[in-house]
Amino acid sequence: MMSVVIRRVQQHPLDLLLFFFPLAILGKVIAYNPIWIFALSAIGVIPLAGYIGEATEALVTHTSPRLGGLLNATLGNAAELIITIVAIREGLLELVKASITGSILGNLLLVMGTSFLLGGLKNGLQSFHKKQATRNAILLILAVLALLIPSVLSHYIGQDNDPRVESLSIGVAGIMIILYILSLIYSFKPDNSPLLPDKNPKSIEKTSWSLYKSITVLAGATIGVVILSELLVSTVEPVVTKLGISEFFLGIILIPIIGNVAEHSIAVSSAIRDKMELSVEISISSSLQIALFVAPVLVFLSLFLGHPLQLIFSSFELLALIAGVVITALVSADGESNWLEGAELLAVYLILGLAFFLLP
Repeated sequence: MMSVVIRRVQQHPLDLLLFFFPLAILGKVIAYNPIWIFALSAIGVIPLAGYIGEATEALVTHTSPRLGGLLNATLGNAAELIITIVAIREGLLELVKASITGSILGNLLLVMGTSFLLGGLKNGLQSFHKKQATRNAILLILAVLALLIPSVLSHYIGQDNDPRVESLSIGVAGIMIILYILSLIYSFKPDNSPLLPDKNPKSIEKTSWSLYKSITVLAGATIGVVILSELLVSTVEPVVTKLGISEFFLGIILIPIIGNVAEHSIAVSSAIRDKMELSVEISISSSLQIALFVAPVLVFLSLFLGHPLQLIFSSFELLALIAGVVITALVSADGESNWLEGAELLAVYLILGLAFFLLP
């Protein structure tokens, strides 16, 4: 039994962070410093998000390739979706919108930049599917335009609490979900899509869990994320007050990284192993999922949670999104990557991060 645990930790070192789960709960019980509760909860979410991803990967081997791809895409950002739902329930809408912006930027600039940099340093010039990257870049531009329209035009329609402004957000959210579904149908059509489950029986046998184990781990990890999300969100306001950082910075930098570390590590490790096509697909597809699926779903869920979320972003958030999408479209247009392009993407992310940190 001990050898199994050791082998598991060697293969998945993030599992060591599971010890932070009971520490976070204990900290809440004994009314410990909210900063420590926030930190422990944030770290504890990381391995649980990894388990959600791993359980999903195992679960898709028991389904058809198309259904498996759909499950993979739908549950890819489950941890972050749970955190944002809890935040909406607590009325932290600016935190939620900052998290949406930060997730898109993190995938496009931080993850893809790190993948290009480390993959380029190890393997030199790398290539990926040019047409697929171009299609995704076009979808990203359309997604940003969809977020831009209600943010800009809502001021001419009425005040933020005007029913017409709310109708605009709901209508745009519905159209974005339809566009996301259409993009899934199209992307899962080719047999060589890098996000489809591996059809090699040997590969499946090595990585697959039983159906019962997959569902059990997925359910258990999801419950764990819900518990830690409650602790995390409940300490946001004390952390903002005590550390003097903005709620905006927490949402746009920290929460997206916390909820997506496991998925980010897969993209980076794939680039290092010279599987750049998979790495780019994960980075861009995750951003598309946040923009076209997670954000619109949150709009509809917020109606039932009593705190309506509108797709109205600040001018700085919109500027950052436009910059991130444009540079991503430019570096992916030729279907090739190198370490210098990775450094450029990371530079843009660091510059934006510095500005986010200094914003009041």
